[in-house]
Amino acid sequence: MREDQIIIGGQAVIEGVMMRSPHGYAVAVRKQNGDVVTKGARLPVLSEKYPLLKLPVLRGAAVLIQSLALGIKALNFSASVSFAEVEEEQIAESESAPSKSTAVWPIAFAGLINILLFILLPLLITNVVFVYLGSGAIQTHSSDSSWYGQAWGWLRGALRPVRPSVSFNLVDGLIRMSFFLIMIWGMSRLRDIHRVFQYHGAEHKTVYTWEAGEALTVENARTKRRQHPRCGTSFLMVVMLVAIVAFSLVKFDSLPLNFLTRILLMPVIAGVSYEIIRASAMSRAQWFLSIITRPGLWLQNITTQEPDDAQLEVAIIALRESLKLEPIAHTTERALVA
Repeated sequence: MREDQIIIGGQAVIEGVMMRSPHGYAVAVRKQNGDVVTKGARLPVLSEKYPLLKLPVLRGAAVLIQSLALGIKALNFSASVSFAEVEEEQIAESESAPSKSTAVWPIAFAGLINILLFILLPLLITNVVFVYLGSGAIQTHSSDSSWYGQAWGWLRGALRPVRPSVSFNLVDGLIRMSFFLIMIWGMSRLRDIHRVFQYHGAEHKTVYTWEAGEALTVENARTKRRQHPRCGTSFLMVVMLVAIVAFSLVKFDSLPLNFLTRILLMPVIAGVSYEIIRASAMSRAQWFLSIITRPGLWLQNITTQEPDDAQLEVAIIALRESLKLEPIAHTTERALVA
């Protein structure tokens, strides 16, 4: 792999940045005393181990799963550095053999919340809206005059299955996007999250510096943009747009089946979205790819904030450490230019 083919990704963590190169990752976190602690390791290239994962769409789903696990691991490391007064050796020892529950349970819990908030709840709300619009009222199917009997009857009427149309899925998608935007806006009001968003900006500026072929210095990174088309924020926005199309193609006259279909299609939607983001990074001249990633760039005005030089330094350290794990000598040489 040539140096100009190395695609760098990253993630902001607590008081630091995780950078990922094709063959490794590194996390750099600033401790309370000002020192920067790093942790890095080589990553298995899934497509080399499983050739089937070289195929478009499949590779995106695999990368997403691997990235989720890696992101949780990086967050655990940054939390241990930022909030615990322990020696670096103790941190390395605790991270070298993480328990299965450390990695599995946070991912499972986050997945459950995402399914409830971004799949089930929008589907139910949209179904209620279209039942009401179709008949002008919600018919109560209950002979029980008690309040709970009437409530149950109203709920049965409101959740009468509506076959999803394009307009149904547009409303469903708008509700889903609204939930996402409200969540992001609410998080941005928290002071600690604001600092994470600053490190997010530092990550993007550092990646832009690498992609421009410049030396990894604070001075070079300072002049770069905060918004990047391959950001996870852009990815999530593309996922929501692709989902509207996918859910319009696969639909049933059953609310449980439509819910199950939405869950089963998510790996496919994620894989397609990954290909769109990947193509936009490699071929920005194509106007339709630029348009579909633009909402994510706009949203990055919230999810990224202008970093200070100390935060840029942390991001640069993380990228340098990850590049040392790449099997190319000249990559490390450019990364070490100060």
